Amino acid sequence: MNLEFYKSNDTVIGIVNIRLVIRSANTLKDKRRIIKSLKDRIKNNFNVSIAETGSLDHCQYSQIGIAMVGNDNRYVNSVLSNLINLIRCANSVELVDYKLEFV
Repeated sequence: MNLEFYKSNDTVIGIVNIRLVIRSANTLKDKRRIIKSLKDRIKNNFNVSIAETGSLDHCQYSQIGIAMVGNDNRYVNSVLSNLINLIRCANSVELVDYKLEFV
């Protein structure tokens, strides 16, 4: 059996790690409501996987990991850049830092 198609390098994985501040959250319940709303909005607008990955027990800080798989580096970069702009413009959170990398 010839499996030459497995040697293709067409797969691009874009990963964004985002650090946020949620100044309006006074409790973990407030934070979870705001983060859930943000995650739902991102899922509805972009074809990505998203999860809260850090600062789980602090009510005003959050770290979010987002991943996207595609076959065109420019397209994946464009989608993730638009996603970062959406977060930057969100009223409920402040974007502190982000790191974008490709695999």
